[in-house]
Amino acid sequence: MSNTIAAGTWAIDPSHSEISFSVRHLMVSKVRGHFTKFSGTLTIAEDNTKSSVTAEIDAASIDTRDENRDNHLRTNEFFDIETHPTWTFASTAVRTGGKGGYLVDGNLTIKGVTKPVVLDLEVAGTSTDPWGNTKAGFSASTVINRKDFGVEWNAPLETGGVLVGEEVTLTLEIQAALQA
Repeated sequence: MSNTIAAGTWAIDPSHSEISFSVRHLMVSKVRGHFTKFSGTLTIAEDNTKSSVTAEIDAASIDTRDENRDNHLRTNEFFDIETHPTWTFASTAVRTGGKGGYLVDGNLTIKGVTKPVVLDLEVAGTSTDPWGNTKAGFSASTVINRKDFGVEWNAPLETGGVLVGEEVTLTLEIQAALQA
């Protein structure tokens, strides 16, 4: 395994990757979920700070292990997937820094609203699979406020506070394959 990523185009391998999230529920615990359908491309430059990434998430593929909750999240009270079926991310800059070694600035679009976000990115390295394909691993995370993206539904609690927290932690565990 090597920590150096070869310059070139890398495609996200969804069967070996995960895009997940967590958000406070009842103000005391966290609900976690993930998306089962997504794609993306990383264009790695010799100078890593000249690299870029684009990605798409199928918002309907949300899975929180509760079908009723997932169906509610798909409605216009949350993600409005009939009008906005796809979320997108497009990087605008890559910088050194952060806990993981790189910060990826980009524009995240959810529910038709685009906002800048910063991903804290760690490069895990590269390896060759048993079939001779070069793979690279990346971990990234960011925290967003869901209300910034027009996801505002909530319910007050009798004990004070609200049902769903505003801050959402997005976590990406990505394996990408070098394209020929």
